[in-house]
Amino acid sequence: MTLLGTQDLSAEADGIAKAADLLRQGLLVAFPTETVYGLGGDARNGEAVAAIYEAKGRPSFNPLIAHVASTEIAKRFVEWTDQAEQLAQAFWPGPLTMVLPLQDDHGISSLVTAGLDTLAVRVPAHRTARALLASFDGPVAAPSANPSGQISPTTAAHVRTGLEGRIAAILDDGPCGVGLESTIVGLAGAPALLRPGGVALERIEEILQTELHHHQLGDLLTAPGQLQSHYAPDAPVRLNAQATQGAEVLLGFGDVTCDLNLSDSSDLAEAAANLFAALHKLNATGRPIAVSPIPDHGLGAAINDRLRRAAAPRD
Repeated sequence: MTLLGTQDLSAEADGIAKAADLLRQGLLVAFPTETVYGLGGDARNGEAVAAIYEAKGRPSFNPLIAHVASTEIAKRFVEWTDQAEQLAQAFWPGPLTMVLPLQDDHGISSLVTAGLDTLAVRVPAHRTARALLASFDGPVAAPSANPSGQISPTTAAHVRTGLEGRIAAILDDGPCGVGLESTIVGLAGAPALLRPGGVALERIEEILQTELHHHQLGDLLTAPGQLQSHYAPDAPVRLNAQATQGAEVLLGFGDVTCDLNLSDSSDLAEAAANLFAALHKLNATGRPIAVSPIPDHGLGAAINDRLRRAAAPRD
């Protein structure tokens, strides 16, 4: 993804309004939170979310955090619980992310959730992040605004060094205060610490009056996508298929005759945005799924990674 240039926007009203407009256009904007600078895209727009992975490089479709302006907005997308209410009252806005089951008709792109039935959501405390989210009036998916594998950015200069020309704009409001990513707590079942971060575990356990189960660092955001068999439909999946065999349905890419096409125009960003929804749709047919060859570069590498996991032998 190449842009003519990355705009610098100030954290004044005009800059925030411009940043919100860019998000509405499906473009990417880096913005400050109290933790680190996030690389934001409309969480309801699959192609915008695919562009986040592409901009960061070496893409991998792991669940992302959706940032919203308030607890009330969060409740539009996830099933709220008493424990969520306790933690929200104690730590929102702030550096705490909660993972909760998705509401029906949530409208969130399946690339944000990596095809899972839960959503990681938080209300940031940073004044500029909150102003941007209020102006945009929607959920913003935002991992750290740096190339994959590099140090998380805590200033606009860090963002520009890594992402110049790959994103539409950087909303600059100085250095981040916390400088450490948010704590992630899973509340879809027994409370679990999924990633330590800006809110101490002891404070969370004090509020909930229970000990949290401990996952290894990053389990929520990486482990579901790293299982050998994952993103798996009920029926077998066969990759690099030129044609169907037997009762198979064909998930196509490019100029092919098929049952469902990820992208007629061979656009990898469009294919990435459509991937999980397409697998769900074909899975509902109850028939084996054959998949056309996908170029193994850029976003295609991430698509193929997920397809290989879908096709892996089941335990």
